[in-house]
Amino acid sequence: MMSVVMLAACNGARDLNEAPVPLGNFNLVHNIAVAPKAVKGPLSREVSEAELTKALTDATKERFGRYKGTKDYHFGMSVEGYVLAQPGIPLVFAPKSILIINLTVWDDAANKKLNAKPHQITVLESFDQGPVIGSGYTKSAQQQLKNLSQNAAKQIENYLVKQKRENGWFNEGAETTAAASTSSE
Repeated sequence: MMSVVMLAACNGARDLNEAPVPLGNFNLVHNIAVAPKAVKGPLSREVSEAELTKALTDATKERFGRYKGTKDYHFGMSVEGYVLAQPGIPLVFAPKSILIINLTVWDDAANKKLNAKPHQITVLESFDQGPVIGSGYTKSAQQQLKNLSQNAAKQIENYLVKQKRENGWFNEGAETTAAASTSSE
């Protein structure tokens, strides 16, 4: 539960103007999102399947387009559920938005999944409106979805960094890539 609270408190786009977190020899080629079975949560605003998938792929491209490794990888993402908060009653009911996705990472050269079963990520909207006023009062459904998607992309990055550290993902050829980027500067 503590990790969910931490996810909600940070804005997933806050660090996009900084250098990307070191991820080894990583280059995202295909960034595919689907949402055929996305469950709309209770009291959620309506959003189309196309809007769900576009927001997620745009945020993922924004974050991972910064990586320029030489080894190609692909993301398969499915939106499992969402809630886009509607206006509530301040101090009594200030709903928060939620996005649940499943992620599969593919190694292009090996033609195989890196994670045997999809990794599920649940993100809450950023608390930039404060705990009293829900984003339903201050943001459109599209703004809420963009915020959630950026938070999801950041959590995907955190997951990949953890997998790199614990399981050696993206390390192959990383020394060569690091040396090449250093010599080109």
